[in-house]
Amino acid sequence: MQDWIGLVFLVLLVIGAIVGLKILSKPRVSTAEEFERRAAEEKTMLGATANALQEVIDPAAAKSKEVIAQMQDGTYQKKKREGKADGRL
Repeated sequence: MQDWIGLVFLVLLVIGAIVGLKILSKPRVSTAEEFERRAAEEKTMLGATANALQEVIDPAAAKSKEVIAQMQDGTYQKKKREGKADGRL
């Protein structure tokens, strides 16, 4: 009788693990805005370190992030255009 109880327990444990992994492996559907919001709210030390390391390795990526932010704000190349008369060189 003890062997059957142990066997049933192990079978239930394996089935539970498989079902749990199936549930965890489902992809979460989210929009880009939700992803960006969550990423901004959930800053971790590891994430901050990875971002800093990425900026050191690839300075163009850091510059591109800055340009994208300026374009979204509508301030991209405003200083360069201010000094020009009628938009001519």
